[in-house]
Amino acid sequence: MQSISQIQKAYFLGIGGIGMSAIARYFNHLGIQVFGYDKTPTPLTNQLIKEGIHIHFEDNPQLFSSLDLQGAHTMVVLTPAIPKDHQEWKWLQENRFQIFKRSEVLGLLSKSFNTIGIAGTHGKTTTSTLLAHLLKQSHLDCAAFLGGISVNYQNNLILPEKSNTEGLLVVEADEFDRSFLTLFPQMAVITSTDADHLDIYGEHDAFKSSFIAYANQVHANGTLFVKHGLEITAALDRPFFTYGFSPDANVFALNVRINGDQNSFDLNYFGTEFKDLSLGIPGLHNIENAIAASAIALKCGLTELELRHALASFKGVKRRFEYIIKQDNVIFIDDYAHHPEEIKAILSSVKTMYPAHQMHVAFQPHLYSRTRDFMPEFAKALSKADQLYLLDIYPARELPIPGVSSQLLLDAVTIAHKQLLSKEALVKQVVLNRPSLFVLLGAGDIDTLIEPIQKGLLASV
Repeated sequence: MQSISQIQKAYFLGIGGIGMSAIARYFNHLGIQVFGYDKTPTPLTNQLIKEGIHIHFEDNPQLFSSLDLQGAHTMVVLTPAIPKDHQEWKWLQENRFQIFKRSEVLGLLSKSFNTIGIAGTHGKTTTSTLLAHLLKQSHLDCAAFLGGISVNYQNNLILPEKSNTEGLLVVEADEFDRSFLTLFPQMAVITSTDADHLDIYGEHDAFKSSFIAYANQVHANGTLFVKHGLEITAALDRPFFTYGFSPDANVFALNVRINGDQNSFDLNYFGTEFKDLSLGIPGLHNIENAIAASAIALKCGLTELELRHALASFKGVKRRFEYIIKQDNVIFIDDYAHHPEEIKAILSSVKTMYPAHQMHVAFQPHLYSRTRDFMPEFAKALSKADQLYLLDIYPARELPIPGVSSQLLLDAVTIAHKQLLSKEALVKQVVLNRPSLFVLLGAGDIDTLIEPIQKGLLASV
């Protein structure tokens, strides 16, 4: 692979992806000319254009003539979401451009830093974003490539101050397509290994084996934290520490207090207690994420005062337990949850926080294969709602699978009040019902409904 110093232009196929856009922004920061394709405009692509990145939304190789791409000095970066029949991809292959997966480029970039990789089926985006905030607000500083938009920094790329000499880099280590095996971090966290991406891995055992391989790639003298109780710890052939809520963990939370959307807890870090820490975002699952982030931050050298201040000032990640409306008579929460365990975690937290409210939930399943593989688990998690609005499956990179549908999932949900709706009908139904507590879930394009639902609910109160 060519070195970054040799690159004059970079072309991103699927530039609007959250991981792709962070790297595109970094290249743009380095002064490399950045171009890209994506299927549709989004708020993120609009922002990239404002930052000086050239983006088009038509799969048309003829457009390359105006870009003056030269293979020797152009890096082409590909997201796995691009379909194999994509015409621009085909043209770039035929014209002998070197094409790299996003994960390969991230692996190359990470070699220039002391890298901290956050991996796991759930929690990695919030944990990595919180860890970046902890380091950024301390004397250590850091860079970060994130899998979500930090509310504190309004970006998925965090850059260090010029005076920074530590060279710390926080990255979200993605298990999809075994992408995280391009990383060899100095420090790492594994938050969870619940089965997912079985269309890629086939079996849960193969999925867990990839996490074992990732753990064993952490530098021999580096630091690995694994959530207490994960099965993979028995197979690790390297030293590691554990974190969680169990007092048997090396780092654990105790005296957890949840008062509405206010979280506080004590932290036991290898026997040293930090009392009355406050976390700026709600949810019991986010306290668990905070334990992991705090463990790494303290291991890096954060002081207690720095930790205490940064935990309290953390504002979260866009589309991760994000309040769209927070008023006495209406609460609207949006979350990216698309796995049964994630749905269970957020709905349980919301019910605990707002027990007096009827919880209306809208969910868009993501991928036919995931819906098929976890149908009973999805049905059980979604049955925590008082009223469920279900959308059709968002296919992403997949073609439909015969016999797999949202109707089948709806039939398996055990609550009485449930509906299968189009996106347009969902907006109308939610505004008509005017729930005092509404939760929007999904990783597809359901986020395009946030604004119309927000406007409708605010107009009706």
